[in-house]
Amino acid sequence: MNSKTIRVAVNGCGVIGKRAAILHTLPVTALDLSLFTYWFAFADRYRLFLYYHDMGPLVPDTAPFSAVTASRYWMAGLVAGGIVMALYTAVCWLLGRLVKGYRPPPWWAVWGASCVPLLVGIPLITTSVNNPTLPLRHAVQTTLSTVLGLGLALTPGRMAAERPWALTLLSLDGWGIAGILLSVAMLERVAWLWGRGAIWIWSLVVVGAGFVGAVVLLLVLTGVRLWRRWPVPPARAAYVAGLCVAHLLLPAMHHVLFTDGYFYISDMENFFSRGWLLQGVAWITAGAVAAGVTRLRRRLAAKKP
Repeated sequence: MNSKTIRVAVNGCGVIGKRAAILHTLPVTALDLSLFTYWFAFADRYRLFLYYHDMGPLVPDTAPFSAVTASRYWMAGLVAGGIVMALYTAVCWLLGRLVKGYRPPPWWAVWGASCVPLLVGIPLITTSVNNPTLPLRHAVQTTLSTVLGLGLALTPGRMAAERPWALTLLSLDGWGIAGILLSVAMLERVAWLWGRGAIWIWSLVVVGAGFVGAVVLLLVLTGVRLWRRWPVPPARAAYVAGLCVAHLLLPAMHHVLFTDGYFYISDMENFFSRGWLLQGVAWITAGAVAAGVTRLRRRLAAKKP
């Protein structure tokens, strides 16, 4: 197969349209559905979702449909999104290096084409196989988290193919924004531990250090961008990068690397506040920081001779 044939196969005859979107959609959708087929049809639910696992006195109920365990079902959608994001971004980067003129379709084209099979396939899998099957409410939550997570997961693809260095810098911003987001969300856990002595103080220190570390990272990156005269990305891009790190990459890394070989799905409390009001505050705070840092960078860049 010569290079011209490869370009035709990948780019859909050189036109970014339905053919290119479908060529990118098929493996993405197949991976998502394969993960859910394995998790819900074949995997040991007691290991994957930690049924009846002892989580201490603060979490006495870990039955299959307790609040903590139920959150693991929709967290599976975000873990799948993180896995898809890592692989899709890597493939786009590789094709960008190997195939002259390669340009992935817009993320929304691939996402739109993936929605229908996911909206059908995930409820079908989760409500019909293994034991226990998910009630409709939990199946809907899991499906929505998967679809939304996939939308985020596809956003780095084009930049990975066309501007990998810019994506690297943006991902560092994403870690800073994610640090802000998670630190605010974790204030709920600090509040739970109020009055419990050393563990409460230690939790407060960890959360505070995370927030300060995230701010320092963003300021250091600001200085490096100014020094090297690198372009300033839009606040929206930095914010989306933070969401990708906090809600996709970190849950996927936890699942693959930090579960002592059990490969279980985390509950929401490791990455979200259980109180959605505080979670909303975390999202807003992270967005405000992204906007503020971007404005600062642009002002400094305008003043530099």
